[in-house]
Amino acid sequence: MRNKFFVMIDTSVFQDKTAVYYTLGCKLNFSETSTIGELLKSVGVRSARRGEIADICVINTCSVTEVADKKCRQAIHRLVKNHPGAFVVVTGCYAQLKPEQVASIEGVDLVLGAEQKGRLLDYLNGLSKNEKGLAVTSALKDISTFAPSCSRGDRTRYFLKVQDGCDYFCSYCTIPFARGRSRNGKIADLVAQAQRAADQGGKEIVLTGVNIGDFGKSTGESFLDLIKELDKVKGIERYRISSIEPNLLTDEVIAFVASSRAFMPHFHIPLQSGCDEVLKLMRRRYDTELFASKVRRIKEIMPHAFIGVDVIVGARGETEEFFEKAYRFLEGLDVTQLHVFSYSERPGTQALKIDYVVSQEEKHRRSQLLLELSEKKTHNFYASYIGKEAVALMEKSKAGTPMHGFTNNYLRVELPYDESLDNCLVRVRLEGFNEDCTSLIAMII
Repeated sequence: MRNKFFVMIDTSVFQDKTAVYYTLGCKLNFSETSTIGELLKSVGVRSARRGEIADICVINTCSVTEVADKKCRQAIHRLVKNHPGAFVVVTGCYAQLKPEQVASIEGVDLVLGAEQKGRLLDYLNGLSKNEKGLAVTSALKDISTFAPSCSRGDRTRYFLKVQDGCDYFCSYCTIPFARGRSRNGKIADLVAQAQRAADQGGKEIVLTGVNIGDFGKSTGESFLDLIKELDKVKGIERYRISSIEPNLLTDEVIAFVASSRAFMPHFHIPLQSGCDEVLKLMRRRYDTELFASKVRRIKEIMPHAFIGVDVIVGARGETEEFFEKAYRFLEGLDVTQLHVFSYSERPGTQALKIDYVVSQEEKHRRSQLLLELSEKKTHNFYASYIGKEAVALMEKSKAGTPMHGFTNNYLRVELPYDESLDNCLVRVRLEGFNEDCTSLIAMII
């Protein structure tokens, strides 16, 4: 059932209620869940303590793959079981794409789509349990609201949502159907949110969104304008760009990051395939030469930059020949890490019209090859900094366990536990790998 009703409710019913939050998927989802938590906190709802049965359960879902859908269903069942009698709210991409399916899950009371999640309080109906889950969503053409979000993560960094939605409609992807068209906040408002984060003691902000390089579609501004203004915010020492499409990563943006006060030499660029024929089937808006030129440009002016790359293996149409071509391209690319995903069939996508299908066994083989290549590249990148000095922003850890933090170019470092170092920038010397090779052991200098 698609519904657009709006109900005014008495917020006093939320006083002294407890809630649990569960998030699946991307950094944008985590940011939005945190904002939902702040919204409920503002009317008297506190987070449930460990082992406490909550009054409200909020699950923010992902639907990037069929595995993600399955994990969402498992999470819903688990929370319903662990919090009997709780009012259960499900939102996020899976909720938008399959609202009736989610609403039919036993224990679910309310399913909110992309347009409704920012107005959660309007739909809670006094926390009165429903016999059957109620789905409140909007059609794709009606998803137009930009819901602001600037949230603190579990560690030291904040996540600032600057953009939402996507106009690209790649052949394998359902995100435009789940999040709507590209839209964004105003630069002035986003700068104000960043300043509030600084006032709260935040030192690092990650810019999040679905297609953040497309920033400005709804306000007539540009991504370059945005990062120039954010760089002026006093108190924020570091910014990271969560992910940016290669065709939107302009030379001007790269040059500004290289010369800026606070933007880190750290890029995450989705490639998806290192084969031009597959990129065409995916309806991506660039080819491998453009991608390689962006990597070369970054390394020319920021040779120390960390570059992460998203890659999909086993997409429809990716023959053995095309995969070998993609592998060779990635092997010769001067990047730090590959984020490898196995292609997943998504209902309603254009990719389903492509004939050549890769078996699950072959997808797994290709994934392993790329993961091994990624491990080699990352290890070599880390090893090249042993013996050098860096500045790391340290993160809170449990007493008695090693502390971890990240350098400006995203090297993970390890120090002995010292509570006073939490959220502090520390100059260190990088001594070598820790026992499991996940960090570089550091020494304060």
